[in-house]
Amino acid sequence: MRPALAVGLVFAGCCSNVIFLELLARKHPGCGNIVTFAQFLFIAVEGFLFEADLGRKPPAIPIRYYAIMVTMFFTVSVVNNYALNLNIAMPLHMIFRSGSLIANMILGIIILKKRYSIFKYTSIALVSVGIFICTFMSAKQVTSQSSLSENDGFQAFVWWLLGIGALTFALLMSARMGIFQETLYKQFGKHSKEALFYNHALPLPGFIFLASDIYDHAVLFNKSELYEIPGIGVTLPIMWFYLLMNIITQYVCIRGVFILTTECASLTVTLVVTLRKFVSLIFSILYFQNPFTLWHWLGTFFVFIGTLMYTEVWNNLGTTKSEPQKDNKKN
Repeated sequence: MRPALAVGLVFAGCCSNVIFLELLARKHPGCGNIVTFAQFLFIAVEGFLFEADLGRKPPAIPIRYYAIMVTMFFTVSVVNNYALNLNIAMPLHMIFRSGSLIANMILGIIILKKRYSIFKYTSIALVSVGIFICTFMSAKQVTSQSSLSENDGFQAFVWWLLGIGALTFALLMSARMGIFQETLYKQFGKHSKEALFYNHALPLPGFIFLASDIYDHAVLFNKSELYEIPGIGVTLPIMWFYLLMNIITQYVCIRGVFILTTECASLTVTLVVTLRKFVSLIFSILYFQNPFTLWHWLGTFFVFIGTLMYTEVWNNLGTTKSEPQKDNKKN
């Protein structure tokens, strides 16, 4: 029952979270900071009440290690959300972030001195080609859509390049954080709920430096059209409703993934998360009518096939199918 519930939470929470994020970004592309702050605050308060037991429960991992992890996590979250303000379309945003395997492999080779099989190198090459195709075609769209003047087109392209740079930086930083987290868990044991709380609570003072931007967007949110929440009858500015739903759905998504990792094998987690990303991408293209050419579809196909190859899904499925047959022969 719990695995089925977890899969439902992942699809319902994560997919709807992307929808509300795109609704926010389409109306106010620069709202990344207020979205990040609201998400961090909600999860920090929830963790303080239920995980830290109002501050009475000491952390299993020393705070000094969390300080390092939190710096990386805060940077990744802010940069990823801010990239939407730099001419990065939501489909490209999702596809680019699917390239975390590339960053993990590169840093694994450099830092952990890992070596991989030819099969894994091939899968990473497919992901790389897929991301390159999508990125290249998006670059052509950025320049062609800015048809007001040559200067406007060049300016839009420069901002887009900065967005790609921001996503690349966030991708590498996220992979480095994953390696650091892996070494911590080996030393102190796995404490996912605790890490979730401290990763969101400790960075909150850092939002002081973004306070003016957060305040400006709060004012803009207040000026948005009023919306009556169905079934409740409460009326509030629609941008605040989108933000509230984004926070709630993100929490549902995180809880779903957490339950999934504790109840299911890593193969199942990978399949569910990969399929969820694909569903989110399809919905974003169809519902929001984001430009997506045949080349984009080809690039997306390479990314998802490469991801499944890397996790050796087919080999594992073959193993699980052969096990019952072996048991039958023994009987």
